[in-house]
Amino acid sequence: MRGSLLVPTLNEAATIGHVLREFRAAATAANATLFRDDPIEWEMLVIDGASTDGTAERAAAEGARVIVERRPGYGRAYRTGFAEATGEVLATLDGDGTYPAPEIPRLVRTLFDEHLDFLTCNRLAFLDRRAMTTEHRIGNWVLNTFLRIAFARYLASAGLRLADSQSGMWVFRRAVLDRVTLTQDGMPMSEELKIEVILHGLKAEEVPIRYAERWGGPPKLSSWRDGRRNLMFLLTRRLELARQARGGGGYPIGGPQEPAGR
Repeated sequence: MRGSLLVPTLNEAATIGHVLREFRAAATAANATLFRDDPIEWEMLVIDGASTDGTAERAAAEGARVIVERRPGYGRAYRTGFAEATGEVLATLDGDGTYPAPEIPRLVRTLFDEHLDFLTCNRLAFLDRRAMTTEHRIGNWVLNTFLRIAFARYLASAGLRLADSQSGMWVFRRAVLDRVTLTQDGMPMSEELKIEVILHGLKAEEVPIRYAERWGGPPKLSSWRDGRRNLMFLLTRRLELARQARGGGGYPIGGPQEPAGR
C-alpha cells in the first residue's frame, strides 16, 4: 500500500525538518507493528509557497518531494498537492510543528479498522492555551458554532458533531477526492472539504489530538480577515443548499454510505 503525507509550507525552515523526521520515524515504527502484514510506503510531499528561508531545501534534504506552488493560498497548496499525490491514503498537517505528526499511523489504522472514508482531528480537545491566541479561540468558536447550527441537519445525518471545523489535520482515502468538489484556494478549503464529505454521505469521524504551540514566530493566520472569509463561505454555501432544496435538487439526507475505498 502507498500513502502520501502532504505538508503546505511558507518559510518554515526552522521546523519542517523536525516535522518530517518525526513522521518518518513514526511511519517506520508502525510498519513493523500496526502495518506489519501490509506496510505502507509513504511519500512526503511538501507544497511550498516559494519560501525565501530555505524551507524547500531542508524538506528535500529530509527526503520530501517539494512542489513549488507560487499561486497564493492554503487551499491552493492542498489542491495542488492532492493532484500530485500517489497514495491510496492521504494525511495532512502543517509544517510548523503544531500538529502531532507521530499520530498519523495510528489514525490511518483507525481509518481502516473502522471502515471510514475520512478522519478529521479536533485541536480543541486538549488545547494548550499557548498554542492559540485569544482572537483565534474566539474566531474558532464563532465558526464552529455557526457551522453546527447552519448545517445541523446534515451533521445529524452523518452522526458527526464536528467540534473543530477549522482543523487542518486529516487522514482519508484517496477515493474521497473523486467524490467531492473543492473550489476554494484560501483557508475556507478546510471547512469546504469537511462539508463536502458530509454532504456526500461519506463515513467520517472526528478524533481528538494534542495541538502544540507554534515554533518559530507568530501564526501566519489573520484572525479577523481569514475568519470573515471562512464565515462568508459557510453562509454562502448554506444559502446555496437552501436554494437547491427549494428547486428540488441538492443533496439527499440519509445515513453514511459504504466507504468510498471499498
